[in-house]
Amino acid sequence: MYKLLKKEGNARRGEFVTPHGTVQMPAFMNVATCGAIKGGLSAYDLKDIKTQVMLSNTYHLHLRPGDETVKQLGGLHKMTGWDGVILTDSGGFQVFSLAKLNNIREEGVVFNSHIDGRRIFMGPEESMQIQSNLGSTIAMAFDECVENPAPYEYARASVKRTTNWLYRCKAEMDRLNSLETTINPRQMLFGINQGATFRDLRIDHMKAIAELGLDGYAIGGLAVGEPAETMYEIIEAVEPFAPADKPRYLMGVGTPVNILEAVHRGVDLFDCVMPSRNARHGHLFTWNGIININNAKYELDDSPIDSACDCPVCQRHSRAYIRHLQKAKEMLGMRLAVMHNLWFYNTLMERIREALDEGRFEEFYRKYREVLDKRI
Repeated sequence: MYKLLKKEGNARRGEFVTPHGTVQMPAFMNVATCGAIKGGLSAYDLKDIKTQVMLSNTYHLHLRPGDETVKQLGGLHKMTGWDGVILTDSGGFQVFSLAKLNNIREEGVVFNSHIDGRRIFMGPEESMQIQSNLGSTIAMAFDECVENPAPYEYARASVKRTTNWLYRCKAEMDRLNSLETTINPRQMLFGINQGATFRDLRIDHMKAIAELGLDGYAIGGLAVGEPAETMYEIIEAVEPFAPADKPRYLMGVGTPVNILEAVHRGVDLFDCVMPSRNARHGHLFTWNGIININNAKYELDDSPIDSACDCPVCQRHSRAYIRHLQKAKEMLGMRLAVMHNLWFYNTLMERIREALDEGRFEEFYRKYREVLDKRI
């Protein structure tokens, strides 16, 4: 259940009550694709860096270790040790981006595993069954992700297919949640808005899926190479038609400034591999912009990554030490960098919420949109 606490312009401050806890929104989900954050962080580390939601991936966990295995281990919560909210991505994006596609049809998709080449079928029912086995708090509907730019007629046919699949996802989830053997019989379902970069397709699709009364609504198929301004225009187009009493999730986004801009336009929930991926390569976020810790100028720098940051890494370690670890390819270097970046993202969301609570989000937005993506 979503409760809107306050608005400033289109920006929303809310709470989302789930079977595994209440999420303060706007929020960023920390991406644990295979049940772990790349960079050596555990579920217990996530607690220490102010994570609210962990995101794991249906496609990857279906291939390894297998969703039936996860179910036998008690589900993702028990297996990983994370007792908070878990959202599982449906696998649709990975099916269309990683796998060698053989055939897209109304039933679903036949594809080859990117790991060993074996042929796999996944459709709406299969995606729901896998996510039910994983026992996540929130399951994402199975959708088709089209390339940008996409031909209009193909995008329109794809939207129709995604809508049909959503009805099947909902029916299958209702069935699974009624079974005695289901790990999480209160599993929630989010639908996904598609339509490439065509405003009319996006709006019509959001209107259609809003009628299903789902637990939340995502905007998918963006942040895949189109200009940021195009992404913002699509958010502005669909926002008026997204149910006001449900969370709005912008999938796979993004930079700190992308997040600020999307919150400004009414989005509540985000995920992206960027903070952890960039950290592993030495690109670290600060309140003054982005630094590359691999640069020679940090070799003798005994100051923290960010003097304005109170994360455990900045409290204990210097830029020089983290640079040394990264250059020496020590796992600890990646771990510390990832911890800092995720703390930064979680703190950014915390400060956005505080600004909304205090009626000064517009001021916060205008101040930080100019500096957070700047390279130092």
